[in-house]
Amino acid sequence: MITLTINGREISVSEGTTVFEAAKELEIEMPTLCYEPRLKPYGGCRLCIVEIEGIPKPVTACTTPATENMVVNTNSDYLYRLRRTIVELLLSDHPNDCMICTRAGDCTLQELAYFYKLRENRFKGETRKHDRIDENPFVKREMDKCILCGLCVRVCDEVQGVNAIDFVNRGFNSNISPPYEKDLDCEFCGQCVAICPTGALTGKVWAGEGRQKNVKHTETVCGYCGCGCNVTLHTVRDRVVRISSKRDSHNQGWLCAKGRFGYEFINKNDRLKTPLIRRKKGGELEPATWEEAFDLIVSRFNSIKKKYGPDALAGLASARCTNEENYAFQKFFRAVIGTNNIDHCARY
Repeated sequence: MITLTINGREISVSEGTTVFEAAKELEIEMPTLCYEPRLKPYGGCRLCIVEIEGIPKPVTACTTPATENMVVNTNSDYLYRLRRTIVELLLSDHPNDCMICTRAGDCTLQELAYFYKLRENRFKGETRKHDRIDENPFVKREMDKCILCGLCVRVCDEVQGVNAIDFVNRGFNSNISPPYEKDLDCEFCGQCVAICPTGALTGKVWAGEGRQKNVKHTETVCGYCGCGCNVTLHTVRDRVVRISSKRDSHNQGWLCAKGRFGYEFINKNDRLKTPLIRRKKGGELEPATWEEAFDLIVSRFNSIKKKYGPDALAGLASARCTNEENYAFQKFFRAVIGTNNIDHCARY
């Protein structure tokens, strides 16, 4: 263990802990735009700078390991001015369209501008023109709003292992882009969208579907497969308008393309909401209660088994069910119906 002092308070942390992590244990807040506990330290935004005794210049807390007897100051007038200037510089070429931005109310950069009371910008100048619209149905890239924090590049590399995007060009023309500055063409998992601190990356299906103030959040479980990932439904007027996931869940907030973007069926008017059965042979499918549907299944199973034997029946299990549900399903076919005709869709 290592003992250090932060803002006059002592704390002991394990070796390898960064100053930023030690400060978080003391519940000391520091601004940041590039820090993400699920990714490797980066230190790109420079907002978490701190003063350390014996070091002549401020250093980034997220990349500086804590050492024995280190004395740290995270909050001084000097640091406040430096951080405020950094945010000003980030805003100097940033589009001023918060009124219509999809991320309004859910933007870290907007929160920092509010905190530092930035109404005017001393460095206002030329803005970057990276307003290309990709031909894909999921991710909207407005790279003129990008602050080059690198979060999207890092999550694509460290979590997904896809490396679909990276930094291109240099200086004022630097931006994040797929190879050869083509349209984004990847797995569309949306990890980059979930982690972006500005409006540079958003979901196309979210656009115009409600702002954060009016959104109701409901915690549930993704129904696409048996992994059981946590999903948070964002609803406005009983319509699901967006899906996210909590970081403290077993999937750590990461989702696949289906879990993050495949929710529009919920709002469809022609979605099945009740069982349908044919009451007459060759007749039309008609709405029924669950009791009627189960009674029909039981009677048909019994008649087929009695006439043709148990091997005339077969079951196909689903990858959308949990392991426990699939176990119960195969047990039902083997022990109750009496057949080994049981298979699963998720196999080769």
